[in-house]
Amino acid sequence: MTGSDADADRLTGGRLNSALVKAVVSVHNRYVGRGPEKGQAFFRGNVVVVVMEDMLTKAEHTLIEAGNESIVMEMRRTFQATMKAELISEVERLTGCRVLAFMSDSHLHPDMAAELFVLDRHVPGETAIT
Repeated sequence: MTGSDADADRLTGGRLNSALVKAVVSVHNRYVGRGPEKGQAFFRGNVVVVVMEDMLTKAEHTLIEAGNESIVMEMRRTFQATMKAELISEVERLTGCRVLAFMSDSHLHPDMAAELFVLDRHVPGETAIT
């Protein structure tokens, strides 16, 4: 398949957003044992963002209740670093673009996390932003 044929078969718009969030949630589920309860993805130009809610495990909630928020944040950062290569691979597969930068962080109150991917170009099929 040529590059233009591959681009023609790529998901766009809401279908791409849905596939992105499903892929990221699946990676989280494999590494952490459960994925987030809610998620949304969106992109503009060459930036993809996935926001997830209700991420924390029962064990993490227990640690937070015992005053160990810093331990939970460190564990989350470690998981995010461990998942990085697979998350990048999934975004590259779905968008057809190379990921130049990946940023990730978690928030405990409320229980949310965000994954941000900066791509080497705008998502195919979308209008470039100037």
